[in-house]
Amino acid sequence: MPLTDEFRRSGNWFFKWRSFLPLLTVALFLYALKSFEYPQHSEVLDNLWEKFCLTVSLLGLAVRVYTVGHTPRDTSGRNTRLQKAAFLNTTGMYSVTRHPLYLGNFLIWAGICLFVHSLFFCLAMILLFFLYYERIIFVEEEFLKEKFGEMFVEWAQKTPLIIPNFKNWQKPALAFSLKTALKREYTAFFLITTLFTILEFVSDLFYKGKWQFEWTWVLIFFFGLFTYVVLRTLKKKRLLDVEGR
Repeated sequence: MPLTDEFRRSGNWFFKWRSFLPLLTVALFLYALKSFEYPQHSEVLDNLWEKFCLTVSLLGLAVRVYTVGHTPRDTSGRNTRLQKAAFLNTTGMYSVTRHPLYLGNFLIWAGICLFVHSLFFCLAMILLFFLYYERIIFVEEEFLKEKFGEMFVEWAQKTPLIIPNFKNWQKPALAFSLKTALKREYTAFFLITTLFTILEFVSDLFYKGKWQFEWTWVLIFFFGLFTYVVLRTLKKKRLLDVEGR
């Protein structure tokens, strides 16, 4: 099978299952956490590091929220069955990077991986991230090139793949819609708060040999859960719908 066909085949498969494949890394996280230690055996330093890691992941979420808040309907979606793009986004975050949502995903992923305190583990997981998204990006850009032709080629030639070039910045074509951002990213916020809470409890279990409940993380988790329930309810009642978004 030609390499391009292999990339297309595997990329379509990764695209279809992209919401579930990260779950396969659970065993790797558990293995890495077996040797978890506080930085310099200091709980104070560990708490500061946890907050830094959470901030990195929330920064990634902010990139996603800003991106989807400025995009029209049928673009920058979570679709997994078929590729679709009613428009070619080239302004806002899409003027500085071709894949701002994946940039956001990378920052979210990086924050979670950094929590483990293992440089080797982080490098391995980041490599896995790029191998995973490389195939997805390949099929997505093939689709966009076929649909938008020269318009896509011109945009791709001047816009970096992932790492932003803010010299290219162009004002978003659409105004920011908070309702759209909340409607499409509330699940990501809940997953971040849940994963960090689980990592906190599991890491303490491996390090101290016992469960230790920290109310800060319990409150963070329940805030994430409350936000999820409220926004999901509003979404079902179509109170977050915005025309054309």
